[in-house]
Amino acid sequence: MSLSDEQIQPQPLTGFALFLGVICLAMANFLAILDTTIANVSISSIAGSLGTSTSQGTYVITSYAVAEAISVPLTGWLSSRFGSVRVFVTCFLLFGVFSLLCGLANSMTTLVLFRVLLGFSGGPLMPLSQTLMIRIFPKNKSHAAIGIWSMTTLVAPIMGPIIGGILCDQYSWPYIFFCKVPFALVAAYACWHLLRKFETKAEKSGIDIVGLIMLVVWVAALQIMLDEGKDHDWFESNRIVVLGIIAAIGFVSFLIWELTARNPVVDLRVFRHRGFSMSMMTLSLGFGAFFAISVITPLWLQIYMGYTATISGYATASMGILAFFLAPVIAEMSSKFDPRPFVFVGVLWLGIWTFIRSYANLDMTFFQVSWPIFFQGIGMPLFFVPLTAIALGCVRESEINSAAGLMNFIRTLSGAFATSMVNTSWERETRYVHSELAGLTDQHGVATHVMQSGGMSLGQVRSSIDWLVQKQSVMVATNQLFMLIAAIFIVAACIIWLAPKPKHAVDSSAAH
Repeated sequence: MSLSDEQIQPQPLTGFALFLGVICLAMANFLAILDTTIANVSISSIAGSLGTSTSQGTYVITSYAVAEAISVPLTGWLSSRFGSVRVFVTCFLLFGVFSLLCGLANSMTTLVLFRVLLGFSGGPLMPLSQTLMIRIFPKNKSHAAIGIWSMTTLVAPIMGPIIGGILCDQYSWPYIFFCKVPFALVAAYACWHLLRKFETKAEKSGIDIVGLIMLVVWVAALQIMLDEGKDHDWFESNRIVVLGIIAAIGFVSFLIWELTARNPVVDLRVFRHRGFSMSMMTLSLGFGAFFAISVITPLWLQIYMGYTATISGYATASMGILAFFLAPVIAEMSSKFDPRPFVFVGVLWLGIWTFIRSYANLDMTFFQVSWPIFFQGIGMPLFFVPLTAIALGCVRESEINSAAGLMNFIRTLSGAFATSMVNTSWERETRYVHSELAGLTDQHGVATHVMQSGGMSLGQVRSSIDWLVQKQSVMVATNQLFMLIAAIFIVAACIIWLAPKPKHAVDSSAAH
């Protein structure tokens, strides 16, 4: 390296400046990922407060995930066009502003709108916080930077349900959004003053506008179709048919355009590598299944088991405890050995424990609910960490950035689609089981006679029996869905064997 190059290269931060920089960058990554789970345990409270159904309340989750998925591929272009530090700080500030607006929303429509804008601003925070973290550390301590960044990636989903539950129970649901505002604004201001010397050169680079428009159109059309299909009797509705046609045509057009464009917004050519393709199939099925059980569990616990948002948050967050401690060990082992067996065992482990959880009942205690979730968490680092090594180890060195961005895109999109589909399936299956059980319940009127003898009116008796039937219907439907999800996990586990052994080693924290 020449003297002029050394002068151009900014010196890493040291002392208190480095400590503060790490805290602020870790905060950005933490908040962006926290938002994917913080609302999970608060859906029923949000829906009740805004006068909508629980199924419509899940739009709060899906809208953020879809917007975040769309904005991630734009990070590279935005950084080259305006500078990585400027883009990072702007997105961080907007994240704080839109979090405030989410808390102030007085209808589901405005809340979903602000969640979309929040997702657009939160998407670039994850990859940029990682690259900036590495840039401010001395070269010989870059592994420490990656370790800190990875730790926030694992801690955030664990803390989301707990923080969301406590704030929702102790205060009200808007505080799950308000709590992030001061941290985002203060950390963004500090980042601007600390990181300005690490700004990258801005260049007038072109963007694939046509590809971006196609991406937004087909993803939005498909997500709206999945969200609203159950309310409009699916393809019996012209609205759903039109959305389905737009999604199908948009997706095919997007594929053709991106595969032939000179500078595509999403580089689909990396799918020519069999290892990457098979890894993405495992990721989309496995993460979709994982996110589905993460959405259903708190809804079932709060509505039908009588849990508060806080207690259901403790139950669902127990999955991340073992994952947090095992992640560094798995990362070290998967870099030394073939990562495919780790992924296979991890996804299969998630499937086995999902199958065990499919034998739940309404008389379970908190311990009986939470201990299978706790042990299921062992599969998380075995699944996510080595899968990254396989996916990025099967592509060329020059394609790693594109592959990492595409991996994040598929992961967030899979979670959004799974949320919509599992809610639709849950409601449909519950209605079917309810209609079956209703015809078999108290056929001879014995229970009705006993309750009337106890002083209940006929209306109260019918209401009471219907609620008991509804609770049992939901329990049966939940167990049946968990069995299906367990089968999806098993299929995803087997697919990874279709991927070849990675050609070269890749830092397993390169994408999350």
